Amino acid sequence: MTRNERIELATTRRAVLHRMVMPEHVCPWGRKALHLLKSKGYVVEDHQLRTREEVDAFKAEHAVATTPQTFVNGVRIGGYEDLRRYFGRPMRTAGETSYIPVIALFSMTALAAMALSVHMFGTAISIRAVEWFIGLSMIVLALLKLQDVEKFSAMFLNYDLLSQRWVPYASIYPFLEGAAGVLMLSDRLVWLSVPIALFIGLEGAISVFKAVYVDRRELKCACVGGSSNVPLGFVSLTENLMMIAMAVWMMRLLA
Repeated sequence: MTRNERIELATTRRAVLHRMVMPEHVCPWGRKALHLLKSKGYVVEDHQLRTREEVDAFKAEHAVATTPQTFVNGVRIGGYEDLRRYFGRPMRTAGETSYIPVIALFSMTALAAMALSVHMFGTAISIRAVEWFIGLSMIVLALLKLQDVEKFSAMFLNYDLLSQRWVPYASIYPFLEGAAGVLMLSDRLVWLSVPIALFIGLEGAISVFKAVYVDRRELKCACVGGSSNVPLGFVSLTENLMMIAMAVWMMRLLA
């Protein structure tokens, strides 16, 4: 071995990865770990566990409960989440507060509205784009709630004033929001969509304001569904104010 080869060997970052690669199942976390290591410039010694017996034997030998497992310089780093932490890229823990779902939702509905505006008017910025943005946001928010109405309604009951007096309203709410959004996009049955949006928007805004700014309660927002980790407050209040604004704006069509 030449001197240059020895230097290269000494400076090359190397890792050993043990992951499940069986005919009926290839572990997705193992694939992600392999990709992460390679993206960080590691030469990976990829040990593929191809049978259940090999997997069980590996777990018993190293006293671990799961695969994949990564070793760097002979030291066990752990599974995929441990590997991300090792590289300073920790994953969000279960139940951790995050605004990412809301940012993603409004970003996509805004982009969709601007794309429609470009198609129809040749410009991304228009009054119609704003209308489409609010309508599309209402529809997507309703869709997220409708994925599990029971979970949504249980969370909604924590702070919604009308639902606390009449429980069925918590289950009806996402249908009303979705219907109002669809009708507003179509500019049809304005006599129906405007009062729906105005009512649920006003009632929702009052409920959120009372829970957060009067009672000072720390709750999760049901705005993006029953599994949301978004804090109740600004986001939910914005959702309701958008509906009110859209309803008031569309009142001109009733004249």
